[in-house]
Amino acid sequence: MRGGDALSAKFWNRLSYECELWQKGLTLVAGVDEAGCGPLAGPVVAAAVVFPCGWGESGLVSELRGLNDSKQLTEAQREKYYAILTLHPEIHYAIASVEVEVIDRINIYQAAHRAMNLALEQLQPPPEHVLVDGRPVKSMRIPNTPLVKGDARSYSIAGASVLAKVTRDRLMREFDRAYPGYGFAEHKGYGTPQHLAAIQALGPCPIHRRSFSPFRPVATELDLFPS
Repeated sequence: MRGGDALSAKFWNRLSYECELWQKGLTLVAGVDEAGCGPLAGPVVAAAVVFPCGWGESGLVSELRGLNDSKQLTEAQREKYYAILTLHPEIHYAIASVEVEVIDRINIYQAAHRAMNLALEQLQPPPEHVLVDGRPVKSMRIPNTPLVKGDARSYSIAGASVLAKVTRDRLMREFDRAYPGYGFAEHKGYGTPQHLAAIQALGPCPIHRRSFSPFRPVATELDLFPS
């Protein structure tokens, strides 16, 4: 297969789930993803993205062809795609967050699902089907398809991944100014040695998740949402 053909096939494969649903007459297909399930501090953020169904014929706009799982992109790339996604006149999107107090009350797993549902509820008109990154979301009332590693398999989910990640990173930089000394701008609340040392020296601050103990293995929380 020639290089151009391989790139084209890869592109269409990442839009294949959306195209299949569009071809069935479901014109409003949303991708949804979250950011911030593993950290010891800060909110969990979710985003939902709806691409125009006409892209099933014309293809993804060229500016988004490199869109991917936010973890596979640099910060500069994420910021670039965030701007494209939020400014494009044909793309609908919504972003929602669930704060630390709620995370501690209902657990991070349920809080992430709540954030996803809140983001979807903001979309007008509401989506007819949802592509979800990871495991099934039982609380989701809209028909949906869970995709393991969906942020690398669906452009809609990848777009949601970028919006959620950029939004949360920006929030954590704001928290870094509000609560100096913890290094939130660098580690974004994850349980790095730097962060754990700061907690040991300063104690927890208001945005720390009290239900997450820095003395427990961080993998306990991270394993809730396997990649």
